[in-house]
Amino acid sequence: MADPTLDKPGKPCCTAGRGTSPAAPAQPGEPKIADTMDATSMTRLPGGAFLMGADDEQGLIADGEGPVREIELDPFLIGVTAVSNADFAAFVDATGYVTEAEHFGWSFVFYGLLAQSVLDTHPQVAAAAPWWCAVAGAHWRAPEGPGSRLDARMDHPVVHVSWNDAAAYAAWAGKRLPSEAEWEYAARGGLVQQRYPWGDELTPGGEHRCNIWQGRFPEYNSLADGYLGTAPARSFEPNGYGLYNMVGNVWEWCRDWFARERTPERRNPGGPASGTARVMRGGSFLCHASYCNRYRVAARYCNTPDSTASNIGFRCVADIQP
Repeated sequence: MADPTLDKPGKPCCTAGRGTSPAAPAQPGEPKIADTMDATSMTRLPGGAFLMGADDEQGLIADGEGPVREIELDPFLIGVTAVSNADFAAFVDATGYVTEAEHFGWSFVFYGLLAQSVLDTHPQVAAAAPWWCAVAGAHWRAPEGPGSRLDARMDHPVVHVSWNDAAAYAAWAGKRLPSEAEWEYAARGGLVQQRYPWGDELTPGGEHRCNIWQGRFPEYNSLADGYLGTAPARSFEPNGYGLYNMVGNVWEWCRDWFARERTPERRNPGGPASGTARVMRGGSFLCHASYCNRYRVAARYCNTPDSTASNIGFRCVADIQP
């Protein structure tokens, strides 16, 4: 079993990766490109110039969040929510696609979501992140392993999807994954250099605005925001662009390869030409200020393209044709 530790930015985070792992077997046939795009699930963003990155005291220098720089983007469409289990099921039903977690036969599951019987047979796998268990049979349809179901979670974001899985879905849907710059522009919701999609205060007026860890990570979660694992994709108030859960809930894959040093591009930047890990944004239900303060809009992390876990999902964007 691969060790989930990886040469990642800054200190360890609340997600896990496969590290070095074999390539997944070929898929049974090519995915069919969807004929139409569900316009009701996407919104048009105007693009233009915005300030990307962070230099404040909460910024993680080792992650390459800074310096703050002006970026200019063309208009684009973006999913109002992360891709849901219902969305992903439609893709699998139409194409017969098999995810990488299914090919590997296991995925990483947060131990607090597992029954004791599963914990007894699936030990924690890394001293640096002891809250992760490599669970045989865990994948998007069985998020906690054999016997777990999606019946009450079809409107939750799909998890246990690798970057490769996300890219395959996006291609089938006639969409793509967002660039890191597009993701941050969208997450900011029109605000300038604010920490969160709604402003600088995490819980304005005592109101929870996202699904992150409440309590003492990883031993105790008070559930003050209402959730232990994922929340429905349309939970909490949307940001100024009408987008839900841009921080917290699940990490979201981006198109870019990860590098601490930023490329000099200032218009529609696409990141490095190659790499070993892809960018993830937004943090997840496991993030907590005491350990992983990466649920800020400028925060960034990465993982290998074949990595899957119970807190990794994605949302899609699409180009606007002239």
